[in-house]
Amino acid sequence: MTTSRRTFLGMVGGGALAAGLAACGSSGPSSTPGSTTGAAAGSGTTYWFLTGQPQQAIREAQVKAFNDANPNTKIKTTEFQNDAFKAKIKTAIGAGQGPTLIWGWGGGGLKAYVEAGQVEDLTDWFNGQTDLKNSIFPSAFTAATVNGKLYAVPGETVTPIVLFYDKRSFEKIGAQPPQSWGDIMDLVPKFNEKGIAPFSLGGQSRWTNMMWLEFLFDRIGGSEVFQNIYDGKKDGWSDPSALKALDEMQKLIKANGFIKGFSSITADSNADQALLYTGKAAMMLHGAWTYGNMKSSGKDFVTGGHLGYMNFPPVDGGKGDPSDTVGNPGQYMSISSKASSGDKDTAKKFIANNTLDDATVDAWVKSGNIPVVKSAKDKLSSITDKNDSEWLNFVYDTAANAKNFAQSWDQALSPTQAETLLDNIAKLFQLSISPQQFADNMNAVIGQ
Repeated sequence: MTTSRRTFLGMVGGGALAAGLAACGSSGPSSTPGSTTGAAAGSGTTYWFLTGQPQQAIREAQVKAFNDANPNTKIKTTEFQNDAFKAKIKTAIGAGQGPTLIWGWGGGGLKAYVEAGQVEDLTDWFNGQTDLKNSIFPSAFTAATVNGKLYAVPGETVTPIVLFYDKRSFEKIGAQPPQSWGDIMDLVPKFNEKGIAPFSLGGQSRWTNMMWLEFLFDRIGGSEVFQNIYDGKKDGWSDPSALKALDEMQKLIKANGFIKGFSSITADSNADQALLYTGKAAMMLHGAWTYGNMKSSGKDFVTGGHLGYMNFPPVDGGKGDPSDTVGNPGQYMSISSKASSGDKDTAKKFIANNTLDDATVDAWVKSGNIPVVKSAKDKLSSITDKNDSEWLNFVYDTAANAKNFAQSWDQALSPTQAETLLDNIAKLFQLSISPQQFADNMNAVIGQ
């Protein structure tokens, strides 16, 4: 369920969060009222998407609104749980039997579809959708673009990775939150002396470790370091900035920057979050989706004003823009190149009119999420809870102001590269391989 926890977005309220995660699993598909289960190419305009609340209800409402307004060109939907969706969509698209509307995460998966000629080039059409194009956070388009062409339209919500901290722990050592990487390294011995782990980490899950490298690569070398890797540049992992980032990472580990035994802690259990809100760890680098659980499970940690959060600080002398962030810059919708021209037109009309319309934006905000549009800011004044309001405004500002919102590496890269990456990240954090060995192992799979 690791991937599910990152792609099913965490909600503000504990009940909503529980409902969203309860949908994780491998069963499915199921059809919605009026839909055709298993409908694919050649059976009208079809759309497959994920179950899980509140996402499911919002997507169903989008389709209902479209079908009510367009009774002669209705969209047929099929709903899957997370693991079943990933298996089914890949097989169906490979066989030319995928749905008309292809929901996904962009990045490496989208790139594979493009290279196989399975998705429509939307560049010219989307350039004509001026209002929609201008409404979306510019940083969301990177994961939708392949070789300078747009093959997916960003939608739904943003979930950046955030540096969370416990204000109480900082009070105990008389220090302020870190403003640079140097500050982080200086804080480590001070927290350890007080018996507080500097950082919580669910290291057994591997992708939690990855978030650290994503930020260090960016802050030290700028966004182009990983972009070169994504583009397949030979020996991209051996960029001097990349090697420096890997070295800095191991310096933090060797300095006992993380909770003892972090390699046996899983993110699925939320144990890493518990270490933060119970005061056993001072800081935690994690996804915005964890806010809801920390609020519902952490007693007065959130409601009492003890939770602090910030974007990852800069590295002294680094080339990266400190506004950059990483995580999920949105979700994405493509159109099958195998669909009929009529079904493609219907799909385009749906994307243009019903995926980021005012009713949908309002629904996402009410669910405790930040949709990937600038107009979301105007909706935040309706949030009455002070802590939730401050949190959602922070998430909005982080996403809206990011010069670059990098997609999580294991979603941006191909499955082969992603698995090799996660395996080597685990070894890097266990100090069983050197930065150069990490780079060599990753260079061997660039482009695969």
